[in-house]
Amino acid sequence: MLQNQKTFQLASGLQICRIINGMWQVAGGHGQINPESVISEMFLYHDSGFTTWDMADIYGPAEEYLGEFRRRLAKNKGDTELDNMQALTKFVPNPGPMTRTIVEHHIDKSIRRMNVGTIDVVQFHWWDYNDTRYLDALHHLSKIRDEGKIRHLALTNFDTERIEIMVENGFKLVSNQVQYSIIDSRPEVKMAEFCQKHGIKLLTYGTLLGGLLSEKYLGKPEPGRSQLDTPSMQKYKNMIDAWGNWNLFQELLGVLGGIAKKHHVSIANVATRYILNKPMVAGVIIGARLGIAEHKSDNMRVFELELDNDDNDAIKLITSRSEDLFVKIGDCGDEYR
Repeated sequence: MLQNQKTFQLASGLQICRIINGMWQVAGGHGQINPESVISEMFLYHDSGFTTWDMADIYGPAEEYLGEFRRRLAKNKGDTELDNMQALTKFVPNPGPMTRTIVEHHIDKSIRRMNVGTIDVVQFHWWDYNDTRYLDALHHLSKIRDEGKIRHLALTNFDTERIEIMVENGFKLVSNQVQYSIIDSRPEVKMAEFCQKHGIKLLTYGTLLGGLLSEKYLGKPEPGRSQLDTPSMQKYKNMIDAWGNWNLFQELLGVLGGIAKKHHVSIANVATRYILNKPMVAGVIIGARLGIAEHKSDNMRVFELELDNDDNDAIKLITSRSEDLFVKIGDCGDEYR
């Protein structure tokens, strides 16, 4: 894979931008959202080449924003422009009976909200492995895909053991969305090898630790809970605490800062490129705080950045001194169960 490749063929007939706009941030807790500002920003991202959107049926108004953006995009640029964008959503049901009627009801609701005829990718998430009716849900989702309401079926936060069960049951899956960053390399223990064997790609989130992997925190004292003002930052500060401590994290930021200066980019660019270079990673999801903060021009520099062996060795020198998150937390997604 070319280092500066901006797009990736995730599946047949589906090419995505390798930096995906994450819409968890519109679900609440990341600042006051103005709907008009959201749609305006979505146009700017799209026009900059960031044409792939990641959302979920549980991300507040995310699917509705996507639907309104599609309406306006078609009106302003014509229906053919809609072919130049990609929309990935998630089906996140509460565990329980998974009949065809229940599953299709949720998919139909997402289709209406997103203003699409067919959903590009539905990424399925399940909260409780002890309830094996996730296999029922996948059976119905596969049928719905085969009938044309879904183009491709994927997963979110499933572990390797459960994906193996799915593959053995004949389910065709294009990707699994997992947490993957310089400090959280759990996908490398079991999942990457299994996914490579079965043609399943990884879409990653948490790659920038909610903004903690940035110049803003380099050389700064450890923030208290009150200073971590978004759910993302609180979540990933906990991950840093499990990985090591604030002093080790500062050493990592120092190394990343040096690499960033050497290449005339940002720490976030280095952290993103590092994960994009991993063999099974098709794309990195970067949260878009639409209408509040934008990082389009900064993100663009990722595509020109090439990390060399010295850069990778310097990063590994720090991470080799950290705790093993696979031992402490478990496989990908186990933090949710």
